[in-house]
This record gives sequence, structure tokens and C-alpha cells, in this order.
Amino acid sequence: MVSLPHKAPHSKATGLEEYVMSHALQRIDETREALVGALADRNWEAIGELDLGCRDVIDQVLSEAPVNEDALREKLESLLAVYQQLLEVTTGERQAIFEEMSQINQAKNASKVYHLFG
Repeated sequence: MVSLPHKAPHSKATGLEEYVMSHALQRIDETREALVGALADRNWEAIGELDLGCRDVIDQVLSEAPVNEDALREKLESLLAVYQQLLEVTTGERQAIFEEMSQINQAKNASKVYHLFG
């Protein structure tokens, strides 16, 4: 489990800290929404780019500002759900490709046998 920066409970965030945190959480949401859209379109190139961008956003969020741990946890859990969905879809796509390749290989083998006896 990632250890998140924690602000002491008795201290109050400044307006700037709250703005930075709000902006950071918004970037996580925007990245998550873009990933959902790219996944729906099966746009694997965009997913790859968004994944890299997502890593940068998370790194920035954890390094930029004092973190509202509950809000960040909620955003990261929703992002994790998208990644779980992405994993399920890619696993299904990989299985479909495997089955298609198996059929192609079977057809090639049948064709070779046909030509031997034809």
C-alpha cells in the first residue's frame, strides 16, 4: 500500500493548498474519464498515452500538495476500477486474438493436407 503524505489534523490548509489539491484531484478525474472513453472506443494508442499521463498525474498529486487523504483515496479507487476494467477487456481481446490465430493455423494445416492429396 502506498503511504500518502498526511497533514496534521490540527493544521488548516491555505487557500492555495486547497486550490492545488482541488486541481490535482480534477486532473485525476479527467484522466480517468479519458481512459474510460478510450476504452469504450478500443483506442489502444490513446490508452497507452493516457496510462503514461496518468502515472505523471499521480506522481504530481503525491508530490505537489498536502493531500486530503479521503478525497485522494476515493479518486484513486475510481481510477483503479477503470484499470481493472481495462485489464478485463484486454484479457478478452487477447483471448479473441489467440482463438483467431488458432483458426488461421488450423486452416493453413488443412490447406497443406488438401494440397498433398489434391
